[in-house]
Amino acid sequence: MTTSPSSSMQQARDALGLRLRELRLDAGLTARELARRCGWHESKCSRIEHGRMTPSDADLRAWAEECDALDQVVDLVAVARGIAGMYIEWRRSTRNGLRYLQEAGMPLYDRTRHFQVYEPGTIPGLFQTREYASALMGSVIAFHGMPDDLDAAVAARMVRQRVVSEGDHRIAVLLEESALRARIGGEAAMVGQLAYLLTVGMLTRVSLGIIPAAADRTMWPTEGFWIFDDERVLVELVSAEITVTQPREILLYQRTFAELAQIAVYGAPARQLITAAIDALG
Repeated sequence: MTTSPSSSMQQARDALGLRLRELRLDAGLTARELARRCGWHESKCSRIEHGRMTPSDADLRAWAEECDALDQVVDLVAVARGIAGMYIEWRRSTRNGLRYLQEAGMPLYDRTRHFQVYEPGTIPGLFQTREYASALMGSVIAFHGMPDDLDAAVAARMVRQRVVSEGDHRIAVLLEESALRARIGGEAAMVGQLAYLLTVGMLTRVSLGIIPAAADRTMWPTEGFWIFDDERVLVELVSAEITVTQPREILLYQRTFAELAQIAVYGAPARQLITAAIDALG
């Protein structure tokens, strides 16, 4: 079972809180006295030290100044900003449109050698046709009220797909059968998308597994996630994107992927499921 996607962020908050507590104790200050000196409510120090809130840059500067640790401010601020970056709301990350989000991810895609992707409900971006991507991303833009840069965003997604045909990338994708049956963009778009999935699934660098709806489950469906080497996991929620970087949690997602892979079918049986989904559209 996977842990909460936000547990990495909580662990990082806890670690920062412990570090700040040690600075306070080294300075010989009680939490109440530090709060008084900083002009805060007396409970604020406790909330920070116990990982219940992430301090602002100003909070950290005040804390360091009162604990005679100004030499640590730059590092403390960098740690806190890293914690904030683990959980990014879509309304924040897409305020300049989806094109920016697609382009921002390109360096990560380019340097990743082994992708492991699990999607329960949609075809992943690396394997999407232009028509399917346009329909899906158009719905996302409308739902979240994002700036409408659909054409540019789709073009950027198509550029990002270069990792499927260039370089030395290996791409392992697991799809629930429901992803083949969810109609995105209408019948013609789905037929084209599923036909392309048959083609891309034949590439030597690609491993495509489909988990049949009728399979006996030894691993339950989870949220969709992308594993980039051993570096990070990205989890897309309705409201935000979660970045997992804790090695222990990355291993847990890798284990989850391996368990799901045991349920999936490959090769001819996978192609039969895709073909059946195409036939059902007729």
